[in-house]
Amino acid sequence: MGSSTCFGFGVSEELEKDRKFNYFWVRCAKLICVTLFAVHFAGCFFYFIAARYHDPSRTWIGASIPDFHVQSLWIRYVTALYWSITSLSTVGYGDLNAKNTWEMAFVIAYKLFNLGLTSYLIGNMTNLVVHGTSRTRKYRDTIQAATGFAQRNQLPDRLQNQMISHLSLKFRIDSEGLDQQETLDALPKAIRSSISHYLFYPIVAKVYLFRGVSNDTLFQLVSEMKAEYFPPREDVILQNEAPTDLYIVVTGIMDLIDHKSGAEQVCRVEKTGDVAGEIGILCCRPQTFTARTRSLCQLLRLNRTTFLSIVQSNVGDATTIVNNLLQVLTLCFIGKDILFVDLSVLISCSVVLVKYLKEQEDPVMMRVLREIEKMLAQGRLDLPLTLCFAVTRGDDLLLHQLLRRGLDPNESDSNGHPALHIAASKGIDNCVHLLLDYGADPNSQDSEGSVPLWEAMVGKHGDVVKLLIENGATLSSGDMGLFASTAAEQNSLELLEDIIRCGGDVTVPKRDGSTALHVAVCEGNAQVVNFLLEQGADMDKPDCYGCTPRNLADQKGHAMIKALFEAKRAQNITCMSVSTPVSDLVGRRSGEPAIPLPQLTVGNSTGEGSDPMRKTNFHNSLLGIISAAHVNRQSEGGILSSVGVPRSAAVLGGSSGHNAFLRVTISCPEKANSARRLVPLPCSLRELLDIGRDKFGFLPTKVLAEGGAEIDDVKVIRDGDHLVLVSDAWTGEGSSKQDGA
Repeated sequence: MGSSTCFGFGVSEELEKDRKFNYFWVRCAKLICVTLFAVHFAGCFFYFIAARYHDPSRTWIGASIPDFHVQSLWIRYVTALYWSITSLSTVGYGDLNAKNTWEMAFVIAYKLFNLGLTSYLIGNMTNLVVHGTSRTRKYRDTIQAATGFAQRNQLPDRLQNQMISHLSLKFRIDSEGLDQQETLDALPKAIRSSISHYLFYPIVAKVYLFRGVSNDTLFQLVSEMKAEYFPPREDVILQNEAPTDLYIVVTGIMDLIDHKSGAEQVCRVEKTGDVAGEIGILCCRPQTFTARTRSLCQLLRLNRTTFLSIVQSNVGDATTIVNNLLQVLTLCFIGKDILFVDLSVLISCSVVLVKYLKEQEDPVMMRVLREIEKMLAQGRLDLPLTLCFAVTRGDDLLLHQLLRRGLDPNESDSNGHPALHIAASKGIDNCVHLLLDYGADPNSQDSEGSVPLWEAMVGKHGDVVKLLIENGATLSSGDMGLFASTAAEQNSLELLEDIIRCGGDVTVPKRDGSTALHVAVCEGNAQVVNFLLEQGADMDKPDCYGCTPRNLADQKGHAMIKALFEAKRAQNITCMSVSTPVSDLVGRRSGEPAIPLPQLTVGNSTGEGSDPMRKTNFHNSLLGIISAAHVNRQSEGGILSSVGVPRSAAVLGGSSGHNAFLRVTISCPEKANSARRLVPLPCSLRELLDIGRDKFGFLPTKVLAEGGAEIDDVKVIRDGDHLVLVSDAWTGEGSSKQDGA
């Protein structure tokens, strides 16, 4: 029986803890069972005493039922329960009472037990009833206290209504179990963070302020946010109050109100995913607007100190947050006819809408924007900023402030692009100059293998290119194959020429083995292909897949490019046939027969290859003298003819083969300390200008004769001429001094 009793109490305790059952009814059932058990046990034991007594007539049941032994069990059991219940309830009608000493002793013990049992039953029932009404009593007391406070201080009706609404909502939250934050606070931090992440992370991630912020920072922010409920028409933030918290709308609608000349104007409507109070938090200035709920709202509250401590540990995310705020402030101008502006629409609005909003700008938002710009320039924002952020905005004042604080001038953004690369690509020469002055590497590579000089060249920022070159920037420190391929992909012949002018090689392959010629063939640009072939690009060089530019031309069916390749191939065969080492002419011993040179063939004065001055210069040169000495030993069919090379191919009077034996003297009067240089005459004026750049460290644009006449064609230059290389800004001053040198 004892084990059954313990089992019964154990089951009742489990049912009380089980959330599937109502606690009130489980408790009432338990009290009823305890009472019935006590009544049953006392009645049975009292009957047991009477049944075992030696004189049945002197027992409590024998006095009223003399032949109780022969009565049915039901009659005896009901009689015993009747006595037990009347004794337990202290009614005691007197019809059944103790007749002997044993019965009296049991009745005494039973009465004492009834005192405790009755107290237990009454106390439990009282607690159940009081618990159901305590919240209502507490609510009434709180409302009365708030009403008395408002009346004593003569508060306006609006404030009284807000007080009553807030207290009523709190009572409703407590009664309906909606107080999530109180539940979360009772849990360990890990569980609390997981629940907050599950409930609120998707909403916080869509807030414009946190777009682009890392997941780690967002998780930390969500874990520190507190969920709160606000009733309709309650002020959450007051205009011009000190910034302490940031609020994010989870559910409901909230208005941002601007107080002007005593009147209230709704500036913006906040919905799910919108944020309020961010300007005051980030800029440490009084709140710009009053935030008032329009309906029942659930808001996420984040303390300013907690927010700054989390964000300051990640400089990149802090930069992203400030940049998001500035972008929205730049767009968020309230027009005369536009009272409700959705931030998500503002961010993705068209250029026309942005222009209209800027024309209808709001002085309040403009003032806020100017204040933030000033704080940025002075470095007074509490959030940490990066050099890349300052360079992206083109703010050289902010950049100077950050560099003076000791930030690394070679700092990179999250994409691996150093600040100098960003400044060079945007053509911001002031920022480039500052970064170089503070020790930024002019040849630093980004994650893609690019260098600042290439970024400036692609953006066609001539001043930045010149500044970088003066500080030692080169293209060779980067991925030259990538540069040439990019220029070919853009079909930019000018960019390819700039690469060569800066000392680059457009024939270098990329990491995958492909070259700019591969890209040019894919683009179908015959002009770029021809230029690359002239620079020595190999049309039979395979990439990592074994594909050559010639194969690509065949696959894509570019007839013009295929013709260029065939012409180049024929030219290579011709050059291989006519090439004769000079050592075969002058390096043999006197006893060995010299290999004769083919007879020079000079066309008539009207022919394409006719150039009397070039012929005279050649005959005065070393090879011309050697050729004249062996002219009688030459035959009609020499070595070059024996291999099937046409006679015209061996003519040295042509422009391409003859210039290699002409020498000229070049000087640069704009470089006063530079001496004259004796160089071979190239095939074009551009190559001659490039030689001048390499020799004098100066980029000339014109070639002048010794008398000052400008030379337009390389064919008019004779062997031994003195050429003057100058720029467009050359006025002729100092030429005599240079000539005298």
